[in-house]
Amino acid sequence: MPRADSDTVCSIERTLRVIGDKWTLLILRDLFRGVRRFSRIQSDLGIARNLLTERLNSLVSEGVVKRVPYQLRPLRHEYHLTSKGRDLSPALVALMRWGDDHYSTSGPPTELVHDSCHTRLELQSWCTTCNTPVDPTHIRSEPGPGRTNNTEGHAHTI
Repeated sequence: MPRADSDTVCSIERTLRVIGDKWTLLILRDLFRGVRRFSRIQSDLGIARNLLTERLNSLVSEGVVKRVPYQLRPLRHEYHLTSKGRDLSPALVALMRWGDDHYSTSGPPTELVHDSCHTRLELQSWCTTCNTPVDPTHIRSEPGPGRTNNTEGHAHTI
């Protein structure tokens, strides 16, 4: 059961409260791909109107997405990622890479490349002090400044 005090809840848990369902992640994927209009998102995903409305309203209220009018009569909106929404890119790329590695038998269905030089992008944790990539087995978690209780104060790997 989630704890009431948001400062004691894991950041992963707090993030999942906002984006932790299939439809929300797929809506975000579409927004990153430039699909911004309600009807196009609905068509692309095959999602029911009420579910799409609910998910988009939630993303707007969380500040992940903003509504931008593109037509006045009748009023219609596009949905654009905010900077908070764009900050989700590495998480979505990580999910995509995991799926590529574990469920794509004949290679990735989509390649992410740098738009100016077309080089395939990689996602890697990096130590800024040592200036080296860090393997997941060498990542530890330690209490941070936002922790308000010490019940989980031991260091451990993710």
